[in-house]
Amino acid sequence: MSQPNPFEAPRPDAPLIPADRPPLDTSGDATGGLIPYKNPSALAAYYLGIIGMFPVIGIFASIPAFVLGIMGLRARKRNPAIKGSVHAWIGIVLGFLATLANLSCISLMVIGLVGGAVR
Repeated sequence: MSQPNPFEAPRPDAPLIPADRPPLDTSGDATGGLIPYKNPSALAAYYLGIIGMFPVIGIFASIPAFVLGIMGLRARKRNPAIKGSVHAWIGIVLGFLATLANLSCISLMVIGLVGGAVR
């Protein structure tokens, strides 16, 4: 049996995909699963967790990061086909740590203002 010539023009009646070759899996995306676009809660938690690391104003992003991270994990548990558990965990951890840091920063600022007013 001879090999077909790859430089030869295909016959008009030939199928586009040979029968012995399985079709390509097109369910993925170009990011290779790095960006969990099917799990927006986990993705938002990740970005809000990073934004939450900014002092004082980060409190408005860190608390939603924690909540959205939990929602992202629950969505992943309901449907294992969607990705995003790592993004959700990063959002939970950063949200928690940023909330603690921002609350301590705000409380120190309040203590400093009250202590300065007493003098």
